Amino acid sequence: MSLSYKEVAEILKIIDASSCEEVVLELENTRLVVRRGGASDEIKNLPPKTESIAPTLENQIQSSPSTTVAKDSPAGSDDNDMTLRSPMTGTFYCRPSPDEAAFVNQGATVTAGDTLCLIEVMKLYTTIEATADGVVESILAEDGKLVEFDQPLFVIRKHDA
Repeated sequence: MSLSYKEVAEILKIIDASSCEEVVLELENTRLVVRRGGASDEIKNLPPKTESIAPTLENQIQSSPSTTVAKDSPAGSDDNDMTLRSPMTGTFYCRPSPDEAAFVNQGATVTAGDTLCLIEVMKLYTTIEATADGVVESILAEDGKLVEFDQPLFVIRKHDA
């Protein structure tokens, strides 16, 4: 039994949301070790007959249905403003590649489902999409920098209904 991209991504989300320091998962010829706080001193190789799933996953981009959206309520905030938060810890990218334009800029009008950014974790990319129609009021993360789970990424002013 091998792990699919979706299964690995879901395992990483669960681990990221938990407070555990280390998880070891063994399934037949596959061993997944996840540790918080840096590199491991030990690297386990799979037996030669086990095929790696990494090359097929490296360039996949998946939508994240679990993007967290929260209403802002600081003083002076409008009821139409919402904050889009990171569903995971990873590297924030505002453009599909370094030589291409950003998905969105401050002041851009977006519709639900529009791509706002990518978050990369271990060469796996998650697409973060707008959850409502509106205008990007601010971009709160910096391109190429680490974002944490539940960190605010965008403030979007929803269009009046």
